[in-house]
Amino acid sequence: MEKGLVYVGMSGGVDSSVAAALLKNQGYDVVGVFMKPWQPAGVMCLWQEDREDALRAAAVIEIPLKTWDFSREYKKSVTDYMIREYRAGRTPNPDVMCNKEIKFGLFLKKALREGADYIATGHYVILEKGKLYQATDGNKDQSYFLWTLTPKQLKRCLFPIGNYIKPDVRKLAKKFKLPNYAKKDSQGVCFIGPLDMKEFLTKYIKPKPGKILHTDGRVIGTHDGVYYYTIGQRHGLDIKDGAGPYYVVAKNIKKNIIIVGENADTSSMSSRVSQFNWLADIKFPVKLEVKVRYRAKSSKAVLSKNGVLKFAKPERAITSSQSAVFYKHGRLLGGGIIL
Repeated sequence: MEKGLVYVGMSGGVDSSVAAALLKNQGYDVVGVFMKPWQPAGVMCLWQEDREDALRAAAVIEIPLKTWDFSREYKKSVTDYMIREYRAGRTPNPDVMCNKEIKFGLFLKKALREGADYIATGHYVILEKGKLYQATDGNKDQSYFLWTLTPKQLKRCLFPIGNYIKPDVRKLAKKFKLPNYAKKDSQGVCFIGPLDMKEFLTKYIKPKPGKILHTDGRVIGTHDGVYYYTIGQRHGLDIKDGAGPYYVVAKNIKKNIIIVGENADTSSMSSRVSQFNWLADIKFPVKLEVKVRYRAKSSKAVLSKNGVLKFAKPERAITSSQSAVFYKHGRLLGGGIIL
């Protein structure tokens, strides 16, 4: 007996391919969907190659593969948003927006319109009884990027590989005879692939040279434009005093100045967060764990109703427009945007 119709977002990678194969083995009626993204000219990771990989995997699994062109919507909802944020001197997270607007926005809505009972992706995250938890593979956990999801959306979502570690996913791919079992993990911006962000941004935001100041007020270098740099950044700084290493600790957009200092100078005991989305009932003030960057370790903190987040220990490189994502005992509680 079939468990229902599932549309699986297939990127051509091993994770989404294994997700599709697992669901078919579990008795679901599975349809693969390749989402055609917007990609800038000259990017190495061409969508045509990924689509071919998805087609080959779907053929082995013996499921149909649809191709939905979301390039226009992706450009508007993700790329243009990203450029706007950088132009304002902030550092956005396009992967969060991609999940919100494309994968769990457009893709989910269109799949349901076509009669799907569920959508599935190859995200490393665990969904149990309507609650999201960090994946078994802590190194691959992607719950950080999914804080914008809603309980209504989660009722229609499946995450088949959340309980697996990556090496076991590759073993499953080999067992299923998937042709992409050894394909390297994708890197870079959601859908777009590897991207030199500064080089990409110069096509949309004109360089505007300015001064790099030390926290003590000395001019120690020059930059191409404050938009291209992010808080906590160490590399790519044109500094001439022969000391360091230095890190970006502040940016003044109006004066076109970057301020750098030692690593400790990037640390803070508090931050402000807005635009919250909650997947759990919260009573303020609340003690929780928070991640302020994808690869950061969770930190203990207290969040007040007014959005003030106080850390138990100094937290480095808190960056405006990045996501603050909240957890308790491995459960994803929700998140917000750092001001």
